[in-house]
Formats: sequence, structure tokens, C-alpha cells
Amino acid sequence: MESLVHWQKSSFSGSEGPNCVEVARRGDDVLIRESDEPGLVLAASRADLAAFITGIKAGEFDHFAR
Repeated sequence: MESLVHWQKSSFSGSEGPNCVEVARRGDDVLIRESDEPGLVLAASRADLAAFITGIKAGEFDHFAR
């Protein structure tokens, strides 16, 4: 799968340590993985990912980060 997509990590990940969340696009899907587990990939539609990001921005998942 890696050769078929171009993975991008956030500039907020910094250069400290190798672990970060990466995203890529394959067809109509957005792929998400952690760099330390490159074989474990989550695929979501663009609409589903947009809804999830909206929930994050609204604070719906803040209790998971505490």
C-alpha cells in the first residue's frame, strides 16, 4: 500500500521522535496511520473525515485527550 500513496505528516509533529499521525489520499478515501505502525491503516470517506474533524473542533472528543 505504501508504494501506491504519498503519506504526509503534520508540520506540528516536529522533528522530535519518529511518531506522528500521517494522512494520504487513495481514490475517494482518506487514509490515516501512525508512523510507528505503518501497516495499520484506517480508511475513511472524505465526508466521514470532515464530520469527524468538525466534532474535534467542537470539542466532542476532548475527554479522550485528558
